[in-house]
Amino acid sequence: VQLQASGGGLVQAGGSLRLSCAASGFTFDTYVIAWFRQVPGREREGVSCISSTDGSTYYGDSAKGRFTISRDSASKTVYLQMNNLKPEDTAIYYCAAVNPGGDWDGGYWGQGTLVTVSS
Repeated sequence: VQLQASGGGLVQAGGSLRLSCAASGFTFDTYVIAWFRQVPGREREGVSCISSTDGSTYYGDSAKGRFTISRDSASKTVYLQMNNLKPEDTAIYYCAAVNPGGDWDGGYWGQGTLVTVSS
């Protein structure tokens, strides 16, 4: 099982980035996929997730109106389009996969990609 997150980098405030999470080794279409972020020393924060069935999405308050999550079954990839980035979006972003109703701590996790937003 592998979740490979990529697309992070350094961007100025107001800019955009698109994160990708490439999945392999499990039945992608049956798993809920989410993006979390974490700043060292702080609690992990849920950013967004997308369902395995109807494509319904959820956004944390910090992501609403600025971020868009999507999934492509053909390539087994989940994307997070992040627009109008702010310095407070700086964090390591992780993608994770879990069975519907499962606990995220028991799911699959990627290695994270660093996003740095300069003011």
